[in-house]
Amino acid sequence: MLHLDADALARAVTPRALVEALRAMFATGAEAPLRHHHTLPAHTGERPGTLLLMPAWQIPGQTPGQIPGQNAETGYIGVKIATVFPDNPARRDLSAVTALYYLAEAGSGRPLALIDGTLLTRLRTAAASALAADTLARPDAETLLMVGTGALAPHFIRHHAAVRPYRRVLVWGRDAAKAAAVAEAVAPDLPEATVQAVDSLDAGLAAADVISCATSATHGVVPGARLRAGQHLDLAGSFTPHMRETDDDAIRRSRVFVDTDGALVESGDLVDPLRDGALTRDAIQGDLFQLCRGDRPGRGGDDEITLFKSTGTALEDLAGAALAYESHSKRHTKGMADT
Repeated sequence: MLHLDADALARAVTPRALVEALRAMFATGAEAPLRHHHTLPAHTGERPGTLLLMPAWQIPGQTPGQIPGQNAETGYIGVKIATVFPDNPARRDLSAVTALYYLAEAGSGRPLALIDGTLLTRLRTAAASALAADTLARPDAETLLMVGTGALAPHFIRHHAAVRPYRRVLVWGRDAAKAAAVAEAVAPDLPEATVQAVDSLDAGLAAADVISCATSATHGVVPGARLRAGQHLDLAGSFTPHMRETDDDAIRRSRVFVDTDGALVESGDLVDPLRDGALTRDAIQGDLFQLCRGDRPGRGGDDEITLFKSTGTALEDLAGAALAYESHSKRHTKGMADT
């Protein structure tokens, strides 16, 4: 059985390839039961943790199409086992989310790979946002603003840059030093772009064509009143009903899209507006399944504001794990043939 640690996973999966793998997965579909949530005790004085189990499978003959590179005769079964301890970053310099992914052969259950699920989660989350932006952002978008300086930020920038040739990338966070560090880390990967931290969020919002948020905010960071015609707002950080990255004004002014219906009950960015009447379910313009299948149009005009809210799905993990397994296997086979 193959073991892909974080370094091996990073070598096996490129941003553009992962975006395309997710596009194919949402277009063809897969079985993904509701994730299991189990509350875990934490140390005294800390917030409780969560154990997540996220299964998915795609079996040829039952699901039309396949992941790019997937074995057309077997298909894949996968499950991610993740823990979330929100106080880890502050208390012990550990990621709040740690995970492991198990990939098996569909039809037989033969184990194929154990994959670093922490990095896989970050990569597929970034790829889903980039996939949405490829449909919803203006084709001539030139400036990306990254709001947030956590572990997701560099991956979001790299994946967004895989679908739009940004000339300028701006990074803003509450900690200016962290924003500068993110900009410095990704600059070598974007040689055609100017990458820099900005001290003023308002200035960044005014300059941006695409705004991507990956924060742990509980109150709106991006004010809807600051949005301008033609912008695309990507919200990925709010994954509980008590978290928000924008306000009701942004919801009212935007055409709203989601990754899956789960976002309507899991994220405060949508739960609150739905409860308070700032948004109705009928006003949701579509999800990634409909966008990738061409069942719903994306951006309708240069002047409209589009908003995409994601909370993640096991389909994305399966697509990323299958791509990593296939890519690593092909590289290994080619390396053996060249020796």
